[in-house]
Amino acid sequence: GRDIIVIGASAGGLEALDSLVRQLRTDIPSAIFIVQHMAPEQTGSALLNRLGKYTAFRCKLAVDGEKFQAGRIYIASPDYHLLVKKEHLLVTKGARENRYRPGIDPLFRSAASTHGARVIGVLLTGNLDDGTAGLMAVKKCGGITIVQDPKDAPYPEMPQSALNNVEVDHCVPVSEMGSLLEKLAIEYPGKSKSIPKAIRTEALIAERVLSDVAQVSGLGEQVPYNCPNCGGVLWELEGRDLVRYRCHTGHSFTAKSLLTSQSKRIEETLWVALRMFEERKNLLNNMAKKDMYPSLKQSYSEQARATQVHIERIRVMLLAKAPQHKEE
Repeated sequence: GRDIIVIGASAGGLEALDSLVRQLRTDIPSAIFIVQHMAPEQTGSALLNRLGKYTAFRCKLAVDGEKFQAGRIYIASPDYHLLVKKEHLLVTKGARENRYRPGIDPLFRSAASTHGARVIGVLLTGNLDDGTAGLMAVKKCGGITIVQDPKDAPYPEMPQSALNNVEVDHCVPVSEMGSLLEKLAIEYPGKSKSIPKAIRTEALIAERVLSDVAQVSGLGEQVPYNCPNCGGVLWELEGRDLVRYRCHTGHSFTAKSLLTSQSKRIEETLWVALRMFEERKNLLNNMAKKDMYPSLKQSYSEQARATQVHIERIRVMLLAKAPQHKEE
């Protein structure tokens, strides 16, 4: 049967995962792997406490190198990617994908490239679009794809992105996923499709902390943007399905996540610039106050006033309200 179930969730995921696991029979013949987006400083205890009450599944944080078993739940640790190999797990500090570590795409892609048609990929509630490329990989390798109905998701953007870009097999509310997974898990999966070279290459990149230019160059064309995380050049990956980018150190972005990362870096840069201009103004005012020569006093004061103009401009940019999206 389909003995590999990979699940990805972000905002609102704790409740969704609790509801899903509650429905599952304890004799389900599949190993279950979960990525829930978490901040690096978290411990994963909130999710463990929620799912740990279903003691028959022996829910645990994944450990690098351990062999996995059917009927168990393995959760990605905060700040580590979880990857599925043929019989064991890899827990790595690889580059962030779509701004996250653990990332949903690396988990889905690793399972798809290794287990093909035996994989069931499940994408739940969340913001932006992590998991879309991963579900695409599951689909291309012959696996089954399931997405939470956006109307049922407290944060519908992530499942909606998958529906917009992938021919999803099932779109259902969480309340119907348990019985669906039990049915799919015992079905004969059929033959796995040939694993696309690009998916296999990206899976290998995720296993290493550092990739190389030759690997990434083979995936697409170089573009005139830089990676917001490391400053390296980016390549736009080939394919009509979803616009994505990679740098040679392994960071990966969809177009949306790249735009979000750029916005964050721009804001950080503006705050640094504001601090430096304010320090410059204070220094100039102090020099104008203490200098003995009137001509220099005047020059310092004029430079301080000019600096204040830049300060006000930066403040306007920082305090500008985000545009409001109209409801369709």
